Amino acid sequence: MIVDSSALPEQVTRDVLSSAFQSAGQRCSALRVLYLQEDVADAMLAMIRGGLEALVIGNPEDLATDIGPVIDAEARTKLEELVAAMKRKGRTVWRRDLPASCQKGHFVAPTIIEIDGIADLTEEGFGPVLHVARFRADRLEQVIEAINATGYGLTLGLHSRIDTTVRLVEARARA
Repeated sequence: MIVDSSALPEQVTRDVLSSAFQSAGQRCSALRVLYLQEDVADAMLAMIRGGLEALVIGNPEDLATDIGPVIDAEARTKLEELVAAMKRKGRTVWRRDLPASCQKGHFVAPTIIEIDGIADLTEEGFGPVLHVARFRADRLEQVIEAINATGYGLTLGLHSRIDTTVRLVEARARA
C-alpha cells in the first residue's frame, strides 16, 4: 500500500489494520509492505499502532476476536525467525504484547517493522507482520519501480486524494 500526504489518516488506519492483521495476516492478499510519505509517516504510524492496540487477540471462535493464531507451529517459527532477523539487522521493531490466553498455541504478536524499502525483504511471511517504509514525495516513481521489481504483487492499495498520483500509480504499477 502506498500512502501519500493527502490521505485521510482514519481511512488509512482502518485499511491497514484490516488488510495486514485480520485473518492473522495469512491471506495471500494481506498487506505486507506499507509505504508512507515521510511528511506524514510518524503521525500515521502512531495512529496505526494505536488502532492495533485496540484489536483483540485471541481465540477465533470468539466473535470479539480480531486476530487469531497462525496456521501451525512451523508458520509461527518462521515468522518469529523473520522478526528476529530484522532485529539483528538493527531495524525498528514494534510488537504487541500477547495476552496470557495466547501463550499456548500458534499465536504471533502483531508486529510492525520499519525497513528502507521492499528490496529489504527476501521472502514473504504469512502472518501478522507489517513492514513500513518511508518515501519522499518526489520519489514515488522509484517506489513503484521497486515494487514492480519484486516480480510479484497480487494486490496494491493506494491512499491519495491527488488525481495525478492516482493516475500515475494506476499506469505504472503492475499488480
